[in-house]
Amino acid sequence: MVFIKSEEEIKIMEKGGEILVKVLNELKKMVEPGVSTEKLDKVAFDLVLGFGAKPSFLGYNKFPASLCISVNEQIVHGVPSNRILINGDIVTLDFGVFYKGFHTDAAITLPVGKINKKLNNLINDTKKALDLGIKEIRSGKRIGDISFAIQNYAELKGYGVVRELCGHGIGRKIHEDPEVLNFGKKGTGIELKEGMVFCPEPMLTMGKWRIRDGKDGSSFETVDGSLSAHFEKTVAVTKKGCKILTKI
Repeated sequence: MVFIKSEEEIKIMEKGGEILVKVLNELKKMVEPGVSTEKLDKVAFDLVLGFGAKPSFLGYNKFPASLCISVNEQIVHGVPSNRILINGDIVTLDFGVFYKGFHTDAAITLPVGKINKKLNNLINDTKKALDLGIKEIRSGKRIGDISFAIQNYAELKGYGVVRELCGHGIGRKIHEDPEVLNFGKKGTGIELKEGMVFCPEPMLTMGKWRIRDGKDGSSFETVDGSLSAHFEKTVAVTKKGCKILTKI
């Protein structure tokens, strides 16, 4: 069931999104060789509490941290640890905020130190795929239009498009209907209507799109060890089209 949000509820989610963006912007400054992933998680936890909100992921499905930190071949749901980021890594920060009864969710992939051109392209192209998907969002369009835009661009660029994981609706629960696949056909799926709020989130790989369980018991990683990138935003369908609630 897809829950339609009122204008007032979307305003609350927008405020939560502003808090989320503040946290991610602070974390971006810290991503450099020598920092541990558990340090990033601790900072995220302290910041979100300081802003008067709570982390959405802590305890969700027994996840032990506030921030999902996925490095290199890890796609999503990486568990923070004493792992030290090194020059040439790429790292995805995926964070959720619970504010006044509603969740927001966003993810970014960042370079650690100096990375090669192919990895830089992977990051930029994954972000571009998300932007193209978001451009399809307005009343009367369909979920498949978003999915097609993401897949079409990504595959033209030669990337694998992860299929076993997808975007999702969001609101009083961190994961709601509808599912937002990263592959699909134009004109298919549910019709978009004013008041829908969801999170498109393309996950692209430099190799095969198949995934497997990660060694930390929570993450998913590429089956062939190829590197991956992931971007996500929380968006609302409004009278004027699409409103990004986590604009980083």
